[in-house]
Amino acid sequence: MATRGAAAVCSIARKGKFSSLPSVPRYAAVRFQNSPSRFLPQGFTSSPIRAIHDQTAINPVATKKRDEEQVPPNWKIKMLYDGDCPLCMREVNMLRERNEKYGTIKFVDIGSDDYSPEDNQGLDYTTAMGRIHAILSDGTVVTDVEAFRRLYEQVGLGWVYSITKYKPIGKVADSVYSFWAKYRLQITGRAPLEQILEARKKKVSLVGYGLMLSLQGAVCNDSSACKM
Repeated sequence: MATRGAAAVCSIARKGKFSSLPSVPRYAAVRFQNSPSRFLPQGFTSSPIRAIHDQTAINPVATKKRDEEQVPPNWKIKMLYDGDCPLCMREVNMLRERNEKYGTIKFVDIGSDDYSPEDNQGLDYTTAMGRIHAILSDGTVVTDVEAFRRLYEQVGLGWVYSITKYKPIGKVADSVYSFWAKYRLQITGRAPLEQILEARKKKVSLVGYGLMLSLQGAVCNDSSACKM
């Protein structure tokens, strides 16, 4: 039956009636879906292909959880970044990968529950969300394009922002970045900063309420004061 089917296809092809044939991608997809191993060499499975597909589908935001797994002991600059910003995370991940060789940058996610303004020159979440901030090891805070220039210098890419050292060009670059910083939430499809701050307040309140209930439960378990 398969032989007759193949002969029919060849007959149609000779007559030039290609329009009645199903598209090659659709035909191949159906056959591979039903029995992918039939089309692979002996001893070869489809799992490597699946693994490659899974790797290419990784969301850059998902990698943000690698924060400060190993803080470089001799870091020279600290990068404060918004771990919920997809475009920001692309740059952060690139710098983090480069930093594996240099070990000069400490990465700090300002959206983390562990973020502490006291440990970062008093920069609270709202301030840090307004623009890029970097903190040198001596405590000096740098912002905007200068922050990027300092960070890139630490991983051997100083040439990228070197031209911004000249004041006229630096001012233009800062203006462009300021526009991006002002509208980046809208550009990346996120809620306005006011809504994000409100959501964070509610989250903190819920965590605090849960802690209170836990403490109250512990007290009631050890005392008869809570019994009616």
